[in-house]
Amino acid sequence: MDFSTWMLGALIRGTAFGTPLLWGALGEIYAERAGVVNLGVEGMMILGALGAFATAQVTGSPVLGLVVAGAIGGAAALLHAIVSIGLRANQYVSGLALTMFGLGLAGVLGRGWEGVPLERSLSEFALAPVGVALAIVLWAVLYHTRWGIILRTTGESPAAADAMGVNVILVRYLAVLFGGILAGVAGGFLSVAYRPSWTEGMTGGVGWIVIALAIFASWDPLRAVVAALLFGTLFHLSFLLQRWIPPEPLQMLPFVFTILVLAVTARRGTRAGQAPEALGLPYIRGGG
Repeated sequence: MDFSTWMLGALIRGTAFGTPLLWGALGEIYAERAGVVNLGVEGMMILGALGAFATAQVTGSPVLGLVVAGAIGGAAALLHAIVSIGLRANQYVSGLALTMFGLGLAGVLGRGWEGVPLERSLSEFALAPVGVALAIVLWAVLYHTRWGIILRTTGESPAAADAMGVNVILVRYLAVLFGGILAGVAGGFLSVAYRPSWTEGMTGGVGWIVIALAIFASWDPLRAVVAALLFGTLFHLSFLLQRWIPPEPLQMLPFVFTILVLAVTARRGTRAGQAPEALGLPYIRGGG
């Protein structure tokens, strides 16, 4: 096998793994554009993965499984929104608690599903073109519609958005809910398409890569498409290279690269590469 064929195969496989990364990152981009950090992506994804697998196994419909996964992810995100937006608790602590809760709950509820093969699964490329189309739509909405202006203003200057008559709290709730739905679908994709099975902890840190990917893409939906393909290909290469290199350091490769990406991104000097101004800050009307 020549190098070009080898790389093409890696890119194709990278597209498959990059699909859940893209879906999750798109949701996180919109949540953070509204000013809310959600570190609970891993928890939402694992709950979505379990919900999708169980639904698909019982009903025989992996598509319905993805719908249920989205609903579960949205419900988990709503919990984060209530705590971090409604109660104004620390967004980072709330997100971390959601991840721990999701991993623990999925581990308990999923014990009866481990080792059970999924009878009907989706193609691992089924959501790839849909994800790209969604990224294009979300980019257009973000930069070329009034809704996009409202979302961006809410994340940059919620007080200014409030002065314009925008319900900042509602916008943030909807953005976080939307992000949770996409994270749930991303997790469901793992269990009904990419690896049609259920295993405790099967997300394996993918949620953290999703968060880093949103930052690496500078909170831009179109850049997220390229970033997802890059990360997906890198993840697959870590398996291919195990023929010549011990697996332990290779398994760390995607996460090491994630850390490097965050470090490089943090040093960007241009405003376009910086986080939304009010990201992570609770909004109190009349208080900024």
